[in-house]
Amino acid sequence: MGGTGVSATTGRTGAVVISRFGRSEQRVPYGRLVTVTRPRNAAQTRADILSAARRRFGAEGYERTTLRAVAADVGVDAALVFRYFGSKQDLFAAAADFEIDLPDLSSVEPDDVAGILLPRFFAVWEEDETFLALLRAAMTSPLAADALRNVFAQQVAPKLLTATPDNPVQRIGLMGAFVIGLAITRYVLVNPPVASLSREELSRWAAPVIKQLLIGPAPT
Repeated sequence: MGGTGVSATTGRTGAVVISRFGRSEQRVPYGRLVTVTRPRNAAQTRADILSAARRRFGAEGYERTTLRAVAADVGVDAALVFRYFGSKQDLFAAAADFEIDLPDLSSVEPDDVAGILLPRFFAVWEEDETFLALLRAAMTSPLAADALRNVFAQQVAPKLLTATPDNPVQRIGLMGAFVIGLAITRYVLVNPPVASLSREELSRWAAPVIKQLLIGPAPT
């Protein structure tokens, strides 16, 4: 009908058919089918798709997650997911993209290193759904495991390197094993003795381990 974004065609009366995004069709009395084009908020739709993808990848892993399932969670057509992100691998890469804000540790006192790192680890573990989705997906997907290793290698290892006095490869590798293992135990396996600890309690247990791994005396 003109430039209003509403068009009508002849049809039988019937039920209302509504989609969350795009067009909705409503059958109205007197045999007319009205099609209404609704404006789409592209930025919000993209954010909704990413959020749904993180939940799917985290719950079902990479292999079992489909673009169709992600689209259904959001209420859009799978073609729209493909248009925004391309392939499933591209969607996963976007959903797994996040940053860990770690400072340069070269001038930090040894006794303060753990106290600086742990709050930042907790922020990623408990306040960023991207990390946990990636962590869960890495349990079953080589692609997700590789993405997790890349995050550690590119964002975490260079900052930890500034604190290590010797044996950097061993120290950083063991630090990664400890941090990732702790996150899996607490948030994926939800092992009660670890999951039930408060941040403060866990920090008191973890801080000496972090200090030893990064800057403590190397074994002989």
